[in-house]
Amino acid sequence: TDVADRSPPADEPPRMLTASKLLGSKVLNRQDETLGQIDDIVFDVPRGVIAYAAMASGGFLGLGERLFAVPWTALIYDAGRECFVINAQKESFEHAPGFDKDRWPTEAGAEWHEQVHRHYGAPLYSNRFD
Repeated sequence: TDVADRSPPADEPPRMLTASKLLGSKVLNRQDETLGQIDDIVFDVPRGVIAYAAMASGGFLGLGERLFAVPWTALIYDAGRECFVINAQKESFEHAPGFDKDRWPTEAGAEWHEQVHRHYGAPLYSNRFD
């Protein structure tokens, strides 16, 4: 068969997707409750990895909306439904590390990253933050 004819089984997520395809994707918990949607993807440029997804939640028509830093390693892409699934209860976002759309944590240090990953029980993507 031709390489172009090979595609992953329907239940297996694709190995690569563009960021533009992922932006706007819904984020659900394992109880199929909608928690928010992917607003942006944040790269740790020096390390060459995705640090976290900024998940938008709450508000109405964009007003009062809050962003939550969700570790990339905590998200599972569901290719069949074209959404992300995270092992989190709706209530866990009441105390989740979040930020305002106008104040992104672009210079966050090790302590902030550790707090974000600990909140979701996700492994830290790097053990070194300078």
